[in-house]
Amino acid sequence: MVVQVELPTNSTADQTDQLLNELSTYLLEEEGDVVDSVFAVNGFSFAGRGQNSGLAFVQLKPWEERKRSVFDLQASAMQRFSEVKAGTALAFAPPAIQELGNATGFNLFLQDYRGEGHEQLMQVRGQFLAEASKHPALTLVRPNGKPDEPQYQVIIDDEKARALGVTLAEVNRTMSTAWGSSYVNDFIDRGRVKRVYVQGIPQARITPEDFNKWYVRNKNGQMVSFASFATGKWVYGSPKLERYNGVPAIEILGEPAPGYSSGDAMRAVEEIAAKLPSGVSLAWTGLSYEERLSGSQAPALYALSIVAVFLCLAALYESWSIPFSVLLVVPLGVIGTVAATLMRGLENDAFFQIGLLTTVGLCAKNAILIVEFAKDLHEKGGRTLVQAAIEASRLRLRPIIMTSLAFTMGVIPLAISSGASSGSKHAIGTGVIGGMVTATFLAIFFIPLFYVVVSSLFTKKARNTSATTAEEPSA
Repeated sequence: MVVQVELPTNSTADQTDQLLNELSTYLLEEEGDVVDSVFAVNGFSFAGRGQNSGLAFVQLKPWEERKRSVFDLQASAMQRFSEVKAGTALAFAPPAIQELGNATGFNLFLQDYRGEGHEQLMQVRGQFLAEASKHPALTLVRPNGKPDEPQYQVIIDDEKARALGVTLAEVNRTMSTAWGSSYVNDFIDRGRVKRVYVQGIPQARITPEDFNKWYVRNKNGQMVSFASFATGKWVYGSPKLERYNGVPAIEILGEPAPGYSSGDAMRAVEEIAAKLPSGVSLAWTGLSYEERLSGSQAPALYALSIVAVFLCLAALYESWSIPFSVLLVVPLGVIGTVAATLMRGLENDAFFQIGLLTTVGLCAKNAILIVEFAKDLHEKGGRTLVQAAIEASRLRLRPIIMTSLAFTMGVIPLAISSGASSGSKHAIGTGVIGGMVTATFLAIFFIPLFYVVVSSLFTKKARNTSATTAEEPSA
């Protein structure tokens, strides 16, 4: 787990260290049954750099030594962090896929694609956060960036600077060297190459009035006082320039509330973004972008899977009716998978989709066991469609029950597992169990019905086609 700390802008590094030590002590002592160690650093966070920022990386104990998950620890830690008055502390789990974001949940950017300005973008951000805090599907919605802070703005009079022969490039170079540093060259020190940097002495770069102590060389080589062409004032501004897709943007992080999936949270965010003023757009990034992209492709992939199964069955049995009879049973298993997932409060994620595709295959397997026997009894045994369907159901009832029960018992450990990767196991196991229950006990009654109905329709169509063909020569 990761803990991110942000103190007010004028806070010192000692105050940040004090808060980090306080939180580390709490995690090690009061959450010692889960936490193994805490590594805290000062001076930066995922929001940016600064002496008022800090991060703590919380190492959890192995699964066999603890009973609570990282999400349980996060919930209890956030309850404790809400009492912190010195600053803001957030606890969150790392993303499911590393390098795709910094935290679990959703990740987005609010883009100012019309160039309305930083102040307008900050107002829109405040409106967005206010609406998100009221939505029941969202929690821990926060900006991932440093707040505006006091800055000293240097105003250069271009006309005076040109009259004095001072170029803007020389002004920038002098300021960056005096108040920052500039790389000059290298030198050899005891066999190692080291760099030489030039910067102003501390006494000449402490207060804004120190700008008047500096001089800039003009085109004629003369030294011109900084105060002769520049003034300054205090303003509020962003500590960093943040852009996304080439336009000014602000990053927003958040998580779905308990009982809601990431898809529910993303739809809620899009509803809120639709109410924002024109000129500001929403752009997903990280795992959220991949989820939105894969979500739009899921229906096409499901359809392609069913078409592939249909064509394989049609080629195997050299019939169009049997594939239809088999695939009509698939919704029965899908209903069970969806119902079991919803009853347990799980999400519609990639693991749910894996379980759903597994259920589709198992439903088709059960249907094939009955339809194949019914087809042989009807074509080779001289039975009617109804008699063949009933007899096939009676003969194949035990194999269907045995195979379905064996498979269901095999995935029960997934549904009740704990420890590492238990979330994915719960999603697959729960979905498959729910699908197998409905596919087994409902399909026993519906497979014969679907076979009789579909075969009757195809038989009538074949008879009508044969009759029409026979009448054409006589005509």
